Amino acid sequence: MSSTRGIIQIHSAPIALRPHLEWAVGAVLGAPVEFAWTSQPAEQRSLRAEYAWHGRTGLGAELASALRGCQRARFEVTEDPSAGHEGMRWAYTPRLGVFAAATGVHGDIMVHEDRLKQAILADALGRQPLAEGIADLLGARWDDELEAFRQAGDGAPVRWLHQVG
Repeated sequence: MSSTRGIIQIHSAPIALRPHLEWAVGAVLGAPVEFAWTSQPAEQRSLRAEYAWHGRTGLGAELASALRGCQRARFEVTEDPSAGHEGMRWAYTPRLGVFAAATGVHGDIMVHEDRLKQAILADALGRQPLAEGIADLLGARWDDELEAFRQAGDGAPVRWLHQVG
């Protein structure tokens, strides 16, 4: 069985959801977890946290699904590529719901050929301009909504990368 790792980024969650988010992740990982919470300056009375995980390939989808149960949280879950498997990224906002995309080894979103063909067809049929279709495939609306929450506030922890690749 292939193993991988990833990151959970809780960008914004009401204080009352703190234990529920930790319980949801702990239930998937099979062990209790405790996040290092900090204040989220972009939204009053909310917190942010980041958690690195390691486990079997496909665990990222389970984590994203469990976190989605806390519908007032904004989050992203990433799963790094592993032998024979693409990486994945899930983003969630209460307004937009879930966005999921395959990612390459450098974190870029990988859009499969059939999805591009559908965007081209939608443009040709007048249903959606091609630029909008591609933006949807790349999760642009989720990125736009999450960007204000991604910015680290004063005193937020900094992750130093010691090994790349």
